[in-house]
Amino acid sequence: MATSLGSNTYNRQNWEDSDFPILCQTCLGENPYIRMTKEKFGKECKICARPFTVFRWCPGVRMRFKKTEVCQTCSKMKNVCQTCLLDLEYGLPIQVRDTGLSVKDEVPRSDVNKEYYTQNMEREIANSDGTRPVGLLGKAPSSSDMLLKLARTTPYYKRNRPHICSFWVKGECKRGEECPYRHEKPTDPDDPLADQNIKDRYYGINDPVADKLLKRASTMPRLDVPEDKSITTLYIGGLGENVTDSELRNHFYQFGEIRTITIVQRQQCAFIQFASRQAAETAAEKSFNKLIINGRRLNVKWGRSQAARGKEKDGVTESGIRLEPVPGLPGALPPPPVSDEDASTNYFNLAPTSSPAVMNLGLPPPPGVAMPPPPGFGPPMFHAMDPLAPSMPPPMAMRPPGQVHYPSQDPQRMGAHASRHGGP
Repeated sequence: MATSLGSNTYNRQNWEDSDFPILCQTCLGENPYIRMTKEKFGKECKICARPFTVFRWCPGVRMRFKKTEVCQTCSKMKNVCQTCLLDLEYGLPIQVRDTGLSVKDEVPRSDVNKEYYTQNMEREIANSDGTRPVGLLGKAPSSSDMLLKLARTTPYYKRNRPHICSFWVKGECKRGEECPYRHEKPTDPDDPLADQNIKDRYYGINDPVADKLLKRASTMPRLDVPEDKSITTLYIGGLGENVTDSELRNHFYQFGEIRTITIVQRQQCAFIQFASRQAAETAAEKSFNKLIINGRRLNVKWGRSQAARGKEKDGVTESGIRLEPVPGLPGALPPPPVSDEDASTNYFNLAPTSSPAVMNLGLPPPPGVAMPPPPGFGPPMFHAMDPLAPSMPPPMAMRPPGQVHYPSQDPQRMGAHASRHGGP
């Protein structure tokens, strides 16, 4: 066998010895100060079965240790990461990338043909600068609309999390918080994503992740051109805080003359108005779901004309989409009355048959009518037949003007003047 670990000098010359791995940003982790262990000829490549240098590292805190799985020759042939085997440029499986680029690169699987094919690819890699893919992939077009729509713009570090603890699933894990594995519910074993094979991913066949992404690409929304020919403005959403006016202009000037660029920093959006409708249509077609600036995927939509704004009646927009009512909101207020005669005095929405509430309010007496004094301040009450009962004082209206007597100063009050009542 050509890849045996014996003392054959010729076979050892084909073994790989490298100083640094070929990794994607996700597998490398977010920590720039990372430490790796290097083991020369540590394992056999899972594709070509030749010994290669194995690198092992931890991509971050509370992450699992990762290592390289294939040699650098196999990685350069497909332009993929040595660990996750995803494309280095788009972050997509090989099957999705080859479908988008219309490339069909079949790697032989038998031992003899695989060795011969690998030697030829190594010779081609040695003659190139080593930074670009070789073979059919190197001759493929540089971009694809489908790949730009599906490409991941930011690293997905959750892929580096530890595996699920099998003891916790059985209820037998005794480590608690010190357990290096995840204590979460496992995925459904019938889920197609639960059955992934590294060789199927490399050869681009029977990859469940690729099948899922291809189905998503077939159902992705498209941007319809508005019927109003006066609309030449595009809406750009999701700018963030780092996208500037010059960066938007550098991307959109290639499609035609730009009239104005308005950035609304509060809403993190921008409006780009072109001088012609043809330039706006070209910019929308080339940028929809494919515009990436500073690592952010921006949302591109058509703007609305001034006449179309606000035309939302009876819960239906100008595009014919019926809006669902929001639950919990109060109903619409009744329209105001046309005239004062039509105005109703029923301010509390009471039923017509209910009688109005009677409120006992103390109103002041009309002029000339005496008001009874409050309790405790009036004259003492005596029986009319009592000879000792003093005469009642005249009412306030019958008294001469200028004589105002308080109860404590009333001359008719008992005990005010003892001589009047026959006292000594």
